[in-house]
Amino acid sequence: MKLTNTFYTLALASMTFGLVGCKDGGTTVETSAPPATVDAHDDHEGHAHPTEGPHHGGLIELGNEEYHAELVHDEDSGSVTIYVLNAAATEQIPIESTEITINVKHDGKPEQFKLAASPDATDPEGKSSRFVSTDAELGEHLDEEGADPKLVLTINGKSFRGTIEHDHDHEGHDH
Repeated sequence: MKLTNTFYTLALASMTFGLVGCKDGGTTVETSAPPATVDAHDDHEGHAHPTEGPHHGGLIELGNEEYHAELVHDEDSGSVTIYVLNAAATEQIPIESTEITINVKHDGKPEQFKLAASPDATDPEGKSSRFVSTDAELGEHLDEEGADPKLVLTINGKSFRGTIEHDHDHEGHDH
């Protein structure tokens, strides 16, 4: 008798779960992979964003993807340019700051580099979406092992800090 009750309980549970799991009539929805220019991960807002910025630089997440920044390093001139971008990392966002900071570690000691506002032609008066450093030392430090570079800036009165992932190929070795 105990075996029969166990059998009926299992059969009833199987049918119940089977019916609940088949509400859509067994229809399967197929999805395709995202295009090659977007991250394959799902972010916090349920959308994908580009893997590089509009100027083909590396992206820096700011806050909970409230904003992004784009780092463009011109190795020939040694300049480093940061563009402040919207949450989707597609458009520049002018901010009121006159400078932003990149913190790095060099020989185990912290070092700061200031990037001055260099407004684009479309930025409103008193705001900038572009910040530039012509200090070649900054570009060198970005490539150093253990530099742990961080971007620090303020947007609309709120301080943001983002980790700079500066990986690119150099002749003869990878970072």
